[in-house]
Amino acid sequence: MPRTFQRPFPSVEKQMRALGERLKLARLRRELPTVLFAERLGISRDTLSRLEKGDPNIALGTYMRALRVLGLDKDVDAIARDDELGRKLQDLKLPGQRKPRTNPSGVAVIKAERPAKKAKRTDGQQ
Repeated sequence: MPRTFQRPFPSVEKQMRALGERLKLARLRRELPTVLFAERLGISRDTLSRLEKGDPNIALGTYMRALRVLGLDKDVDAIARDDELGRKLQDLKLPGQRKPRTNPSGVAVIKAERPAKKAKRTDGQQ
């Protein structure tokens, strides 16, 4: 049975093209010819050409090997390291946390804080 690929979102295609271009520039800065780079990756020159164009059908492992050969594999460790949205969603589920009130249209209602009342002094001074 032939493999089928789902086309990525246009924004993802743009990111893939940009990644391919950055890999190509990194290869050129290191003065690695396509034949040698493809050999080190264990892929054909045709596949390397597709990789440098950001083809989303190239396996992620191939992109990872390219980053490794170029010495850029540590950059991948930064991806999704700080999952701010995920932590906020998780915090909403913590016990004791109140969910924000919403109006009928579903928009969160933010209550303005009132200024604190001044305590009355008992020593006769104001």
